[in-house]
Amino acid sequence: MALVFKRALIVMLAIAASVGPVTAQSEQTQLEQEELYRQLELFGLVLDRIRDEYIEAPDETELIRAAIQGMLTSLDPHSAYLSPESFADVREDTSGTFGGLGIEVTMEEGVVKVVTPYDDSPASRAGILANDYVVEIDGQQVMGMTLDDAVELMRGEVGTDVDVVISRDGAEQLIELTLTRDIISVSAVRWSMERDVPLIRLSRFSGQAYSGLTDAIQEVFEENDGQAPEGIILDLRNNPGGLVDQAQFVADAFLSEGSVVLTRGRIPNQNSRYDASADEIDAMLTDVPIIVLINGGSASAAEIVAGALQDQGRATLVGTRSFGKGSVQSIIPLGFDGAMRLTTARYYTPNNRSIQALGITPDIEVLQDVPEEFQGRDLLIGEAGLAGHISGEAEEEATVGSSVYVPAERSEDNQLQYAIDLILGEAEDPAFPPNPDAIIAQQQTDEAEVTESQ
Repeated sequence: MALVFKRALIVMLAIAASVGPVTAQSEQTQLEQEELYRQLELFGLVLDRIRDEYIEAPDETELIRAAIQGMLTSLDPHSAYLSPESFADVREDTSGTFGGLGIEVTMEEGVVKVVTPYDDSPASRAGILANDYVVEIDGQQVMGMTLDDAVELMRGEVGTDVDVVISRDGAEQLIELTLTRDIISVSAVRWSMERDVPLIRLSRFSGQAYSGLTDAIQEVFEENDGQAPEGIILDLRNNPGGLVDQAQFVADAFLSEGSVVLTRGRIPNQNSRYDASADEIDAMLTDVPIIVLINGGSASAAEIVAGALQDQGRATLVGTRSFGKGSVQSIIPLGFDGAMRLTTARYYTPNNRSIQALGITPDIEVLQDVPEEFQGRDLLIGEAGLAGHISGEAEEEATVGSSVYVPAERSEDNQLQYAIDLILGEAEDPAFPPNPDAIIAQQQTDEAEVTESQ
């Protein structure tokens, strides 16, 4: 069956390629097509030999899915095949409620790497940190598993325990932990008053992000008897991203006009531009200074928001350089066979800056006092450190790490306390508050210099 299908596919491709006039370019295309057919023949040959001669009869569906997975993961770290089960998990995850341990993970060198633990989750309460490696789950070695298999092991019935073994750079021995699975209802937005300044923590861009932000802003005004606060701090540190449309809405909440994000891909329908529009929320915030906190764990959608507010001169960025994930992944459903996550475009800030593999540089760099046991292990190179990452086009790439450490005690959080000092006037910096007119003038100067040099 597989061989028949493969031969039929080759015939259809050959017919399609034969249409059109013969030119030097089409001859080159024909040679490339012939090489593709040869590789398809090779794939069919290998598949047939496995089906006929492998020591045990293989699951043919799993063989094909593994081949598809390998093809996609060879492209970049973010493209992947999603089995029907994984596709359901993705939809559940982006909804903001799911069961498990509460960690954002990726696969690196055959083991599960922690991107970030979710706030107030079993993983964060147990002390699991960004950059940790999960090497064993319930007595099973992770090496050799797929990411989906490892995630499936960590998920389970609420209230049941799961034993994990953690490898941490610099630790003298492996760390053994027992975590109790829980419903991970990730509240995308939480807020509190810190020294009379509202701190809005946006932990991830799930489907609840924008609604949670607007609710928080309205609550801030209600608590202040309808008066605008002296300033607002938006905390995007260790926010791994999520839904791009939620990032657009969140940035729009602080902007009344101008572009938020641009995307460009190989084909025209992957090129887009999202513009902010005036609404009730940004009208409330017109005269309210905004500070955005970022660090090495602020990625993807978090970088869209930070970059938009920085380029528009609407907010001052405080902290350390962000992760540098500037690519767009499209989830393409495949019917009953799940879906594929495919990198289809790069995204750019309003000033046409590609964030890919470089990240967003804060206006004011503020470092944390990292405890001795975490020093060095708190640094994350980010996207540029991932094997097979997409280049940042003409931009340079990050070569040194950016800290992801945030103290549990807010009184010890240098970045947060400095931001509060700026808003209360207890500290001064030319970057706060930002001057949109000066920023636009500098942008025009930079563009003129580039044009002149060309």
